[in-house]
Amino acid sequence: MTHKKEKMKTKVWTALLAVYIVWGSTYLAIRFGVETIPPFILAGTRFLIAGAILLIWRRAAGDPFPTPRQWRSTAIAGTLLLLGGNGLVSFAEQRVPSGIAALMVGSVPLWMILIEAIRPGGVKPGWRAIIGLLIGFGGIFLLVGPAQFTQGGGGFDPLGMGTLVVAAFLWALGSIYSKGADMPSSSLVSTGAEMLCGSAALFIFAGITGEWSKLNIATISAPSWLGLGYLIVFGSLIGFVAYGWLLQNAPVSLVATYAYVNPVVAVFLGNLIAQETLTSRTILAAVIIVGSVIFINSARPPRARKEAESIPVEVGD
Repeated sequence: MTHKKEKMKTKVWTALLAVYIVWGSTYLAIRFGVETIPPFILAGTRFLIAGAILLIWRRAAGDPFPTPRQWRSTAIAGTLLLLGGNGLVSFAEQRVPSGIAALMVGSVPLWMILIEAIRPGGVKPGWRAIIGLLIGFGGIFLLVGPAQFTQGGGGFDPLGMGTLVVAAFLWALGSIYSKGADMPSSSLVSTGAEMLCGSAALFIFAGITGEWSKLNIATISAPSWLGLGYLIVFGSLIGFVAYGWLLQNAPVSLVATYAYVNPVVAVFLGNLIAQETLTSRTILAAVIIVGSVIFINSARPPRARKEAESIPVEVGD
């Protein structure tokens, strides 16, 4: 019995480390991908391939396809999460370092609490959650902040940072919608359907913004191809499978720690591999944002915390 417990514990931590590292590194993969691949086409291609593989795999395993009503729900969720969330993050990473993008995405739980507080029938935050919100958005203000808060008088690109704020908000909105929508019972079927619908929305938006006319396959660099391949295989397939297995075999509170670790991993990898500047202001903002999310999560009652931690994964994943 002890041997079996130790073996299961090893499996849990192996899968958890995979989620920590793989999903924390997707922001860097996006950064390399958008160097020569238009961002919405990059995201659309990634989710088209990964979504098709997931659905084919789960259908062969016996899971039913979504019903027409479930397709509608996954289309709405996929558009909000993958076009509004991931697509905008990919766009922003043309202008903002990958580590900064990850920190901004780390604010999603803050936006979720704010949306829940103002929507009809939503959950009103307690005093600890309100304090956590104020601290967390203070960290975002420090990160985005006006020129006087930045070293040397120069800040991050305003359009890129503004896009990340919108991306985090839309991801939170899509996450809340998904919790109450009619979704397939299989989480992987639901994820695959959302990916396919999201990819369609991304490709349409790529056409609206003129990306297809800018795409030149011959000029796509090796790092961009590698980034796209990494996002498909590791970020969208291995990461999701490991995450789904963890939800079935590990405490939700343990699984949810990926949301705290991913931004830290992204900042570290961006600095180590892509030589992205890591200032004391960035480190302080990271501590404030991640710390506020941990503070808010620890203040929730177990049932509410479990529901909140079961939301779709983060935008860069």
